[in-house]
Amino acid sequence: MSTSRDRMIRGAGLGLRRALLDQLVEQAPPGIDFYEVAPENWMRVGGRLGRQFRRLTERYPFSCHGLSLSLGGPAPLDQDFLVELKAFLAVHRIAAYSEHLSYCGDDGHLYDLMPIPFTAEAVDYVAGRIRRTQDILERRIAIENISYYAAPGQEMPESDFLRAVLAAADCDLLLDVNNVHVNSVNHGYDPETFIRALPADRIVGLHIAGHYVEDEDFLIDTHGAAVIDPVWRLLDLAYSLFGVLPTLLERDFNLPPLAELLTEIAEIRRLQLAHAPLAHCHG
Repeated sequence: MSTSRDRMIRGAGLGLRRALLDQLVEQAPPGIDFYEVAPENWMRVGGRLGRQFRRLTERYPFSCHGLSLSLGGPAPLDQDFLVELKAFLAVHRIAAYSEHLSYCGDDGHLYDLMPIPFTAEAVDYVAGRIRRTQDILERRIAIENISYYAAPGQEMPESDFLRAVLAAADCDLLLDVNNVHVNSVNHGYDPETFIRALPADRIVGLHIAGHYVEDEDFLIDTHGAAVIDPVWRLLDLAYSLFGVLPTLLERDFNLPPLAELLTEIAEIRRLQLAHAPLAHCHG
């Protein structure tokens, strides 16, 4: 998950949001080992924001989590974007890049992450696009399991589809445990069984977040609330199965005071230390 040992992603990280930028640049709060950004939000940013961003990338390891590559979409892969992304990752010495196993547009951008049909044909299609992405970037990437609310044309279980894509593309997995919880409630499966079915040798990092409860059997993945106990338990399970992996707290909306986010970061670190007290949460 790294490009050089000094930039390795380890421990507990926080998704970087512009509303927090001033505080994070000036305070350098303890407990945050790395930051993550959507590269689309920063690739062409200059001026004061660009300088602040560079100050952080010079001090901390960073990962990038893409939003717009549309790996499963019908439109041709955006190779111009990938060339620009490759340069951005190099300039800021970004240690890791991941994308969603989804699509988000055709001729236009949907501004949402749509599920890829769980079919053998889709496995071949998306795996080819992932391999091409890795060739252009000249680095291995990770794909993230998404939250989804319908599964049109489904021919196989989600876990089988995910394993098949990872094998065919020869890429890594960024496991979002909140998405597993959300999907397990919405689609009626056991989240622990799902996680246990995943290939341990492919998993390079974890995401954790909060969500919105629309109804007892319908959750919406918002990244706009605190992490709840069932999701913390799934994170604990993931550590027990796969070892202590770099773990990112995502909070995109309804941002609380930084102190509240640091409390959740501290809980990640507590669980990591419980599973690997001698490893100092390095993953």
